[in-house]
Amino acid sequence: MSISRQFPFLTAGLTPHQFRRKSIERSNRRKRSPFAGAFSPAYADPRGGRLFLGLFLAGLLLGLAVMATGVGIARAQTPSTPATETPAADVPRESPIVYVLTFEGAVTPVLASYIEDGIRLAVENQAEAVILQLDTPGGSVDITKSITQKMLASPVPLVVYVSPSGAHAGSAGTFITLAAHVAAMAPGSSIGAASPVTADGTDMGETMAAKVKNILAADIENLASRRGERATEWAIAAVQEAAAATARQALELGVIDFIAEDLDDLLAQMDGFQVTVAGETRTLHTADATLIPVELNAIEQFLNFISDPSIASILLSLGILGLVVELRTPGFGVPGIVGIISLLLAFYALGQLDANFAGLALIALALALFLAEAFTPTFGVLAAGGAIAFVLGGVLLFDAPGVEVPWPTIIGLAVGLGGFAIFIGVKALAIQRRPPLTGGDALIGQIATARQDLRAGEPGAVFVAGEWWNAELLEGSVEAGKPVQVVGRRGYRLLVRPVDQASSSTT
Repeated sequence: MSISRQFPFLTAGLTPHQFRRKSIERSNRRKRSPFAGAFSPAYADPRGGRLFLGLFLAGLLLGLAVMATGVGIARAQTPSTPATETPAADVPRESPIVYVLTFEGAVTPVLASYIEDGIRLAVENQAEAVILQLDTPGGSVDITKSITQKMLASPVPLVVYVSPSGAHAGSAGTFITLAAHVAAMAPGSSIGAASPVTADGTDMGETMAAKVKNILAADIENLASRRGERATEWAIAAVQEAAAATARQALELGVIDFIAEDLDDLLAQMDGFQVTVAGETRTLHTADATLIPVELNAIEQFLNFISDPSIASILLSLGILGLVVELRTPGFGVPGIVGIISLLLAFYALGQLDANFAGLALIALALALFLAEAFTPTFGVLAAGGAIAFVLGGVLLFDAPGVEVPWPTIIGLAVGLGGFAIFIGVKALAIQRRPPLTGGDALIGQIATARQDLRAGEPGAVFVAGEWWNAELLEGSVEAGKPVQVVGRRGYRLLVRPVDQASSSTT
């Protein structure tokens, strides 16, 4: 055995007495840690921290897997690109170019930027038109006004095509469709329900609602006036009475110009159609046009992806989970960093979705209850309350017109987070009940070596766990170098017995 291991106080530059005092003070500081408990260094098995860190990483990977699955499903549901679509550089100059934008989700700044990019490309490459395939539940009034202003000022004809079948141009989507030079819908799609709501998704008071509805009614009347009296009346009803229409009804009312099965059908029907662009009448020539898709850039795809209600719920849950693990295993950092980033992304998404603040408050309450369950195990009472608050908060969070509440995701996350909090609390309680692993009390039961002859009732010294300790032999006598067993502690002095007597007294 090396000298440094047998006499550690020598390498520390301390006397045996000073070394013992330092060791005891260090042990006491650990016990007084605010995190003393399931994961405190003074008590925890190192495997406990790794266990819960592993659980957090597993939850993180599961959340990322759900996100990746959502991306895969979204891509699988996106209509395939027609074989005639080629890059603009490869299109013969006598062949008209039509750019195709495809957007699904809430109206956010992403859509505004997307349309602006499409108009810019069309102007640079002298495109015949820009088609926006749209499926949206609605969005912010301010962002919608910005989009319609850009569309009305566009030097290139803009076509809004509500598709595929089952798509909806709700709320803000109605304004965007009416602002287009050409409006079309796929069979089975719908449009309307443009009544305004507050920023938290609830109905307005009568006075405020009347003011906002009158303003929006005037805006939508201006957009629909060129489509005839019946279309204008319906558009005003869509704002004031939340009126909606199917594709066939919208065509009969004059709200839209065409019902098209697909893009090729739309191009065929638009050929020869006259539109007014920047005050000039223009005839569209789209029969032989080449479709060129314009994809969202990587940042736009990411921001649009996290703005989905299901993904926002997952990010919110990952943030909660990360903070719980970080508070339970302080000092590592990764769960806390991931949790904070997830929460910030979730708050961005919820802001774009005009989330209900009451729902956000319930989510915060759920977080507090989950944390309380993890720190003060109540065998599921607080976790159950947290799960209920999470479900109610998730429902209210997306209580906005046209925004579908992701029930499976919300319920699954509530159950998962509640179960995780209960599991942490139970494990923490079990670990707290274990005997201490460091300090003077942790030495009870261990075998020490007498560093001098020991006699009952007389002070002496023993060496145990790499430390010198004052000791008192309870009975008999032991020669120096012989083993003794620690059976108790009195202040800074260990109580020991000869190994054979200690063994017989414990059997």
